[in-house]
Amino acid sequence: MIPKKMAGVQLTGHGGIEKLVYRDDITVPTPSVGEVLVRVTATAKNNTDRKVREGLYSIDDEKDIASFQIGGSPTLTFPRIQGADVVGQVVETGDGVSKERIGERGLLDFNIYADERRDINLTPDYYGHGRDGGYAEYVVVPSNQFYRIDNPELADAQLAALGMCSYQTALHMLTSAQVKKGEHILVTGASGGVGTALIQLCRILGAIPHAVSSSGKEQALLNLGAESIVDRTASPDLKTAVHTATGGVVIDAVMDLVGGEMTNPLIDVLIDRMAERKTYPRLSNAGASAGSTSQILWSKIYLYQVHIFGVSHGTREEAEWLIEWIRDRRLSPVLHRTFRLSDIHNAENYFAHKSGDYIGKIALVPDSQWQQHGAPFAS
Repeated sequence: MIPKKMAGVQLTGHGGIEKLVYRDDITVPTPSVGEVLVRVTATAKNNTDRKVREGLYSIDDEKDIASFQIGGSPTLTFPRIQGADVVGQVVETGDGVSKERIGERGLLDFNIYADERRDINLTPDYYGHGRDGGYAEYVVVPSNQFYRIDNPELADAQLAALGMCSYQTALHMLTSAQVKKGEHILVTGASGGVGTALIQLCRILGAIPHAVSSSGKEQALLNLGAESIVDRTASPDLKTAVHTATGGVVIDAVMDLVGGEMTNPLIDVLIDRMAERKTYPRLSNAGASAGSTSQILWSKIYLYQVHIFGVSHGTREEAEWLIEWIRDRRLSPVLHRTFRLSDIHNAENYFAHKSGDYIGKIALVPDSQWQQHGAPFAS
């Protein structure tokens, strides 16, 4: 039996964690044509949840409180249920969807696509922003974006840690920069969700990842596939630190999630020893954890022919590649721990203040699913 009401967390406006309100009287959504109703078992947390809540997606003035509206008009309305990387079980289908899908476990491609194109996504939006997401007991999503995953060795919370918000973004960073087999790739923010995805995806593509991280995470990142670890706190000169840690390899491309004052040193790493390079230096950026403003000499960019790619989300085609790699067991989840959905405030504080102390993802599990899907990974 599908209830009429459900528990969930609603974002009621921009601001602090007090804007996240846990309720148990939210109406269960009904699937429309081409959609399925999913009983949520786990949803991974992403940094975009916090940035949307705090209104950090300004494009004019860094002090503006705003969310993104790439399609030309705002799609974020309040209250909104956040949560992009949804795992669960199909319990009801809308018109045009086979009833045989009921009972399937799956993972959501989190994008709200503007059209059916598979090779490009010019106006990205996503579930948890433009439409309600997975921080609830039930969610309605497109049937063709909820991919069946049968791998029995992956628990639902672990599968959520392989979610598209991190992995598709990471893959699009690499494909935008046309990363190739044998190239040396520097990854900033390597211990986070996108960073750990980048390390694994580099190895799938045949590239060689070098991780920039704080101390204490070296062995975990090496086990994940990093070739070397650059301790960003070991030296004030990033170029020297990279040269020492990597044994002096030429960095072909940088995958950056940090921005801010890190940008210029990263470019200096890229343009070092230009005479030894075989390709143009490339920088993909998909985050600004150190700040949205960087001071760069454009003469440095054009004289050294640095190619810069801004990355947000990815394409249907890339989502299909990732699903295939998950099904083929080529990607490993990096799940740090789980929280009850009703414990959202502690989860938010933990994410904000402890993320530098661990690698991988945290996942939120509905209280009604806790014993089976959350408790085994709570510590």
